[in-house]
Amino acid sequence: MPEPDKAPRDEKRLTNEEIAYTLHEIGELLDIQGESVFRVQAYDRAATAIRNLARDVADIYDEGGLKALQTIPGVGKSTALKIVEMLQTGKSSRLEELRKSLPPSLVAMSEIPGIGPKKIKRLYDELGVATLEQLEGAAKAGRVRELRGMSAKTEENILKGIEAFRQHHERILLYDAYPVAERVVTELSSSAAVERVDPAGSLRRFKETIGDIDILASSRKAEEVMEKFATLPEVREVVARGPTKSSVRTRAGLQVDLRVVTPDQYGAALQYFTGSKAHNIHLRELAKKRNLKINEYGVFDVETDKRVAGATEEEVYAQLGLPWIPPTLREDKGEIEAAAEGRLPKLIQLEDVRGDLHVHTNWSDGSPKIDEVAEAAIELGYEYVAITDHGYKLGITGGLEPSELERQIKETEEVNRRYPRITILAGSEVSIDNEGKVDFDDDLLARLDIVNASIHAGFNQDRKQLTERTLAAIENPHVDIVCHPTGRLLGRRDAYDIDLDEVFKTAAKHKKVLELNAWPNRLDLKDDYLREAKSHGVRFAISTDSHRLEELHFMFYGIVTAQRGWLGPDDAINTLPLDELKRLLGIGDVG
Repeated sequence: MPEPDKAPRDEKRLTNEEIAYTLHEIGELLDIQGESVFRVQAYDRAATAIRNLARDVADIYDEGGLKALQTIPGVGKSTALKIVEMLQTGKSSRLEELRKSLPPSLVAMSEIPGIGPKKIKRLYDELGVATLEQLEGAAKAGRVRELRGMSAKTEENILKGIEAFRQHHERILLYDAYPVAERVVTELSSSAAVERVDPAGSLRRFKETIGDIDILASSRKAEEVMEKFATLPEVREVVARGPTKSSVRTRAGLQVDLRVVTPDQYGAALQYFTGSKAHNIHLRELAKKRNLKINEYGVFDVETDKRVAGATEEEVYAQLGLPWIPPTLREDKGEIEAAAEGRLPKLIQLEDVRGDLHVHTNWSDGSPKIDEVAEAAIELGYEYVAITDHGYKLGITGGLEPSELERQIKETEEVNRRYPRITILAGSEVSIDNEGKVDFDDDLLARLDIVNASIHAGFNQDRKQLTERTLAAIENPHVDIVCHPTGRLLGRRDAYDIDLDEVFKTAAKHKKVLELNAWPNRLDLKDDYLREAKSHGVRFAISTDSHRLEELHFMFYGIVTAQRGWLGPDDAINTLPLDELKRLLGIGDVG
């Protein structure tokens, strides 16, 4: 295909998200067709890299052409040519070709937990199942068990998976919604008619999943703001439009609702529409005791109906005798009482983080080299970063054999010599087996700076066994951190059944660290569990579990989840200066 100097400049060109999803769908359909795992993973890597780009792919292409696209991690010449086609035409001929042989609805089936591509192909070929509804019907009718290798238990798991899938798709991952909201806010901010604009609702409270995206703006020219909103490049269709409230659907399929209020109402409206509902109800009760009325328009004296506050959130809370309460705490879980008594916690901030203690490289299932991780960590302003590739027990990831880990330790030492501005900690993410044992012998574990331990299999075991496996790892003198402690994947896999109270007590007793995994579909431990573990005296490592350089930025999602769990800077070990971290973990001199 000939390559023009620039793609046609069209405000409706495909977004990064749309390009990423197209590549993802190609990969999924190839997987169902039985293509090689390497080709499938190539599409997945490219899709993930493009979804995480800070710049528009179209702009990258405009500036540097095909070669510039090939500088994106995971994008080779073949994939770059497909991207050019999408930018030129708005579609992919490769995807259209695949859709002729396989219904695109099969891609949705691939998101059902426990249904792999081979099973999807068999269900399609042998039962004619092409949609979730057909799959659900076949499982309920007992037709799935008629296929070789499938059973009534298979049908039960399929039905559970469909239920989990539907629950997830009624909500949006914070990771999927937040960048869209940021772009909308940025676009609206560029309008002279807009005085202030912020996300609201559960997104502003940084819940792990949200419903629709809520945006609030203040303006004296609401109609002008609505026109700007309805014509944003992000918008695919206008769902509803009024003088002060409109709804649109983005080209990624997300609904965004905008409400415009006057500047003197903005603070009250922002507080009201941020929520949560329970938090607002509690505030209204406080207002009544002060002979006040509070709503989205302001705070009013009940007797005179005179507005006494409303322009800012701070003055709304002040009228109730409270300091401003951070949105991440507004769930009516004690934050109002704490505010009234001057006990609001000092919440951890992104700038408090000095390092990342869970990073994968191309030694196992990651893509970057160790020196590339070092350079990226320096750019983030970190003092240290831990290389924690998988051990050999997780063979599917290319986990390291003992001899390979020894070679990696030597490479880490060499990289430390070349990069004096950062300390690379030699580590491993070892797997906790069914008896609670981990990869590698004691002598090799003792040579590591940091040992992360995780459960990677056996999620359906009973509560007793899963708890005992975790406790055994905590009690292992070489293990420093227990990672993603409940094993959940948002919308795909529930947390496994484990006695967390016992885990928290044992971790505190042995002074072991629990991870808050910042990967957007994990966020594990979740907010309520963080607060409970903190009450036991547990400390945490907020880590990204990154497998690509751009995923180091997932730290942001870990931090906002930590705030929801009432964590302060002192609750996380990766806010410590390097020398204090070394003392805490018993690390000798490195590099």
